[in-house]
Amino acid sequence: MRIEATGPAPAAEVWRRYTDPAEWPSWSPQITGVVGTVDPVLPGDRGWVLGPLWARAPFEVLSVEDEACRWSWRVGMRPVAVTMEHGVDGTDEGSAAWVDVHAPWPLVVPYLPLARLALKRLVS
Repeated sequence: MRIEATGPAPAAEVWRRYTDPAEWPSWSPQITGVVGTVDPVLPGDRGWVLGPLWARAPFEVLSVEDEACRWSWRVGMRPVAVTMEHGVDGTDEGSAAWVDVHAPWPLVVPYLPLARLALKRLVS
């Protein structure tokens, strides 16, 4: 499932914020911190994404394509690991950020409102 938001922020700035784990808590309300990787994310990076109430999930960055402004990662542990492909595109008004979430519907549906809010904040 693809989730997308458009906004006035320049695509280069959105890409920088999308690939800098230290920035994730500033625009993603479900992330309170990240342990184990630095700016920018690189293929093979592993760590933990931290959430509210001491929630934490392991992750691995699978790919990063700087020129295309695309990156992907796997979050969680099998059998409930979720793969997400992220991207940024320039628009006449600023940028569009999107995420393709590859997971069973019961895992995706509760995530939709948070993902939409996060992407909107990312491109604002």
